[in-house]
Amino acid sequence: MEHPQLRKVTDLADPALDDYLRMTDVRLRSRVEVERGLFMAESYEVISRAIEAGMAPRSFLMNERWLAKFAPLYEQFPEVPVFAGEESLVEQLTGYNLHRGALAAMQRPELPAAADLLREARTVAVLEDLVDHMNVGAMFRSAAALGVDAVLVTPQCADPLYRRSIRVSMGTVFQVPWTKLEAWPGAGMDLLHEAGFDVLALALTEGAVELDAVDLSPERKVAFVLGAEGHGLKPATLQAVDEHVVIPMAGEWTR
Repeated sequence: MEHPQLRKVTDLADPALDDYLRMTDVRLRSRVEVERGLFMAESYEVISRAIEAGMAPRSFLMNERWLAKFAPLYEQFPEVPVFAGEESLVEQLTGYNLHRGALAAMQRPELPAAADLLREARTVAVLEDLVDHMNVGAMFRSAAALGVDAVLVTPQCADPLYRRSIRVSMGTVFQVPWTKLEAWPGAGMDLLHEAGFDVLALALTEGAVELDAVDLSPERKVAFVLGAEGHGLKPATLQAVDEHVVIPMAGEWTR
């Protein structure tokens, strides 16, 4: 299939393909993508949601057999190159099989200031130091389903715009407003309190109140803090919050 945007992949050393190198190296990609100001969107659904949210593509990469399917997306940006090649060659470039059809290297958006984000919000989720990108994506998907107004991520939290986070979120990372805190708990906690939020830790601590007994009236501005996998919330966070809350589980559960 001939197309004016098409750039056939033949030489993996082509600098134009550098955005797609070593896609499976999580540590490298987490650093490089932020440094280059990009992120990766994967699959028709996720790429289309990114575009609908106003994200700007830098390029597209796909196996040649997917060109027709993805044409409605890349043809919206006639100035953006579409790299396409044989399946084995593309897999060699990225390190895995593009069974979801295509990747799009997107321009990373400038995040809003946390104070600006909190000004219009009433319910906020704070993700403290989650290390698993898929868990971050799941949190964004849950936030979208529950009508959370904004998500704040701490400095050590996994990147919500990493490919796996975006995929698990089903693109809701483009839907739910979010930003990264510069410090936590410290200045980040102070910012929430100054914006009028009561900060609630979701933690299995002695004396924690069950969620259905918590005042969640529309007049109350609430920020829920969710801790990292394994050790949970930091002691400093548990001391600084206003309440400790638990979510009752069906069947047997312990604090």
